[in-house]
Amino acid sequence: MSPSTRLEHDFLGELPIPNDAYYGIQTLRALDNFHITGIPIKVEPLFVQALAYVKKGAALANKELGVLDPKIADYIAQACDRVASGEFDNQFLTDMIQGGAGTSVNMNANEVIANVALELMGHPKGEYQYCHPNNHVNCSQSTNDAYPTAFRIALNNKLVGYRDMLSQLADAFFAKGEEFQNVLKMGRTQLQDAVPMSMGDEFRAFATNLREELLRIDDSRRLIAEINMGATAIGTRVNAPQGYPELVTQHLRQITGLDLSLAGDLIEATYDTGAYVQLSGVLKRTAVKLSKICNDLRLLASGPRAGLFEINLPPLQPGSSIMPGKVNPVVPEVVNQTAFYVIGADLTVTMAAEAGQLQLNVMEPVISFALFTSISYMTNACRTLREKCVIGITANAQHAASMVYNSIGIVTQLNPVLGYEASASIAKEALATGKSVHDIAVTERNLLTQEKWDEIFTFENLIRPVFMK
Repeated sequence: MSPSTRLEHDFLGELPIPNDAYYGIQTLRALDNFHITGIPIKVEPLFVQALAYVKKGAALANKELGVLDPKIADYIAQACDRVASGEFDNQFLTDMIQGGAGTSVNMNANEVIANVALELMGHPKGEYQYCHPNNHVNCSQSTNDAYPTAFRIALNNKLVGYRDMLSQLADAFFAKGEEFQNVLKMGRTQLQDAVPMSMGDEFRAFATNLREELLRIDDSRRLIAEINMGATAIGTRVNAPQGYPELVTQHLRQITGLDLSLAGDLIEATYDTGAYVQLSGVLKRTAVKLSKICNDLRLLASGPRAGLFEINLPPLQPGSSIMPGKVNPVVPEVVNQTAFYVIGADLTVTMAAEAGQLQLNVMEPVISFALFTSISYMTNACRTLREKCVIGITANAQHAASMVYNSIGIVTQLNPVLGYEASASIAKEALATGKSVHDIAVTERNLLTQEKWDEIFTFENLIRPVFMK
């Protein structure tokens, strides 16, 4: 054995571990076995933090119930505080997707915390007779309750940042709605002219559309606040002392500040992944809405000479290596692509949730990967869309208004006055000849006076129509 390594063993044999590593043999086996995403769990610091919270809560509960030496429990708690602070994030190297239902992640946490505790005690790393990853750090736990509990705590905390960013994006759209309130434009259905509206109302509707999602996030956070600590392997509370599930949940509420609750049926809670499916569906729903909004922005900004050209998006970069002067809607495009990823990740969560058998769903690592990445990417997409696009949007008000008055769609306003048949006849002639609705209805056919026309086609009546005959 090299002086720079220490020898550790498990029931499969012995392996040399770098002396400067706080992880141990089971983490090393995971590093050898799982080369899948190349993304270690350290990229999700809230997950590492949550693992430390779980281990601290367990240590305190075990100490209180007399199943763990108080001194060892206290050192474990101190070690957990340091891990939760981010000091040892670089020791959490297990791939985000691994076999074993998260055992590698759980053991990565157990080994790091044990070795930090050993150093606090004054012992070298690896002298597990004083603080053992399984016997002490993992006391009254299994991967099957520690991993999902940490996962749910991390999700809850990660959703806070995402919710805030989505709310800020909705606020930005609302602010643009206020700015564009007096901009007249044509509404469209099936990409055809419909009836006039205010551009302000269009942008405020974007805000309303996204604000609906904030309530869905809140609902999802409540669902994932139910935990199964003390289950421990399949829900029968094997190896957990009497009162432990309730006590550890109480400690975790205090440590995390979250309104966590113990599941009423621990056997059901140990295999159920319904809360993840629901959360993934919420992320997908928001992604679909956000992508639709970005489609609209791209259409509204199309042109500048041969498109709708009702709005201008901030010019961020040249849009072509061959077409001089071309500027593309790159931010809406990247948000579209992010949405596609999240929609696909939802299918991954669905398949993984369905793939569980009997008393455990072993596919939870890929669920965690899909949800963590989806939340991260959606957070980044909302930030990017707000900062790089929405805040800088301007309206081409004169052009938008001219399209309204040149449109055949305004004939709809005449239905109550002239009737559908007469209005349809005007529209047909306007379409065939290129004449304006005004000229046909007022000047040529004398179907209504100029005064009546002016009464019907005020700005306010176009955006807030009042029924009149």
